[in-house]
Amino acid sequence: MPRIMALDYGDKRTGVAVSDLFGWTAQGLEVIEHKTEAACIRRVEELAREQEAEAIVVGLPKNMNGTIGPRGEICMAFAEALRQKLSMPVHLWDERLTTVAAERTLLEADVSRRKRKQVIDKMAAAILLQSYLDSRGR
Repeated sequence: MPRIMALDYGDKRTGVAVSDLFGWTAQGLEVIEHKTEAACIRRVEELAREQEAEAIVVGLPKNMNGTIGPRGEICMAFAEALRQKLSMPVHLWDERLTTVAAERTLLEADVSRRKRKQVIDKMAAAILLQSYLDSRGR
């Protein structure tokens, strides 16, 4: 059964998560370290193939009032570049507070600052994907 992949896209690091085979739960997969959008897209393409993903969800950072700022516009352009390169559905999903939730979870688990930095993006992608999966009513 095809999976759904989620991306928490950033300037230097992009968190990646993938759904289980039933589309019920999200697991963090990896953090892509990249210097350019093109490098990130290449790795996403590899991962999508390896994971047999049927769709990608890209986090859309919105302001708390629901408007889209400069970072949101960057993510929208990234999602469009993915759509064109991968020829698969790419959905934008509100990611407000996912990084905050990931940080809080890691703090509660008493994870060191150095280790938090290594996994925060992957965890934010998993929270983003779980929100998306839950919204689909499965």
